[in-house]
Amino acid sequence: MKVEQISIFIENKSGRLAEVAATLGDAGVNIRALSLADTSDFGILRLIVNDRDKAMQTLKAKGFTVSKTEVVAVEVPDQPGGLSAILQVLDRESINVEYMYAFVERCGDNAVIIFRFDETEKAISALGSKGFHILQGESLYGM
Repeated sequence: MKVEQISIFIENKSGRLAEVAATLGDAGVNIRALSLADTSDFGILRLIVNDRDKAMQTLKAKGFTVSKTEVVAVEVPDQPGGLSAILQVLDRESINVEYMYAFVERCGDNAVIIFRFDETEKAISALGSKGFHILQGESLYGM
C-alpha cells in the first residue's frame, strides 16, 4: 500500500515555515507527519496531511511550489531492534532508504513534535513564557 505525501519547496528564511503552517491551518488541513530537510538556501518540507488536494491547491494559491510523491508507511515494533529488523530486510534485498521520518506521536490529546533550534535555550524560554509545555526528555522515553 502506498501513501501520498506532499513536498513543499521553501526558502530557508525566517517565517516561511510559519507561513506554510498558517496557510494549512487556515484551510482546515491537519498535518499528520512531517519532515524538514534544508540547505543554506532552501528547504524541502514533506508532509502527510488529511486532505492532500486541498493542501496542494491552497499552498499553490499562496505561491508555493508543491509536488506529490508516493511513500510507504510501515509499522515498526516499538522495542529495541524494531527498526533494525526492517532495515536488515531492506539491506539484504539491496534496497536503499532515501529518507524516512516518524509519524506524529500523541501525548494525551496533544501531538508531540521534536524541534531543533539554532538558539535552544532562547526558544525554550520564549515558548515557556507563552504557556507552552516543554517536555523533559525522560517523559518522552516511555511513550
